Amino acid sequence: MSLAIISPGRDPQVWIEALTFHQPDINIQVYPNIDRPEEVEMALLWQHPPGYLSTFPNLKLISSLGAGVDHILSDSAVPESMPIVRIVDEKLTWSMTNYVIMGVLNFHRQITRYQADQKHKVWDMSNPEIPVKVGVMGVGALGGDVLDKLSYMGFSVFGFGFTEKDDFPHPYFSKNHLQDFLNEINVLVCLLPLTPDTENILNLSFFRKCKPGTYLINVARGKHLVEEDLIPALESGFLSGALLDVYRTEPLPGDHSFWEEGKIQITPHIASVTNPLAASPQIIENFRRLKANQPLLNLVNRQKGY
Repeated sequence: MSLAIISPGRDPQVWIEALTFHQPDINIQVYPNIDRPEEVEMALLWQHPPGYLSTFPNLKLISSLGAGVDHILSDSAVPESMPIVRIVDEKLTWSMTNYVIMGVLNFHRQITRYQADQKHKVWDMSNPEIPVKVGVMGVGALGGDVLDKLSYMGFSVFGFGFTEKDDFPHPYFSKNHLQDFLNEINVLVCLLPLTPDTENILNLSFFRKCKPGTYLINVARGKHLVEEDLIPALESGFLSGALLDVYRTEPLPGDHSFWEEGKIQITPHIASVTNPLAASPQIIENFRRLKANQPLLNLVNRQKGY
């Protein structure tokens, strides 16, 4: 029985070292040099080649190497009966919240504006703070923590999701009240899971519903945003700027328009990165539970997409 790591374009060594640190005798095979596919019963995936899992006749469990699982669910070759688990890590939440707070404060205190002023030796003390009301789309573990921390800092916060929620600790709007949600806010944070309901949700029609000058922060998935609609939304004033950490194609191509657009700030998908040493115990525990036929940790609900 062995475990396979399949993450093209990423260095698997950090995962090998982390897994063997916690369980030295674990049997690991690494893509593309998997010469005993019949032994693989658990696969660790990140952006695997679609259809590749069909080469493992005895595969019993799939684990994402991060919190997201859309890269797995989008592969039609993955059997409906195959259990999928994901990484849940407090450090992921901590990092994501810090990143979003950084983006909110940057907009609130206009750091980008002052950086531009510095280059041109401009001394402008007018309007040093933009009043902000922050809306978070997607209020799971990550979104909920963002709302909690921003609220603690004194910001007005609002949550949005596709299900009804009772006893939510912050003002909350379900999918039938999207316009009411957008009317309340001028900073929009996307932390939605990627599902058929949410793919392409950030489009020009959506941006027209926002308050003029709304600031966008997308830290969820690149496919939430219709990229060709973003610059027209900025030019039309529906949005005043955007902070993006995720893209449809990664790395972002060198000829992409986002590189040169002054109202868009980009970071290279680093808002919240899985720590292999912290995440490995979950993987090993699920590997053990698989062998013992016990309930799995962090099992994904395929209907919800997370």
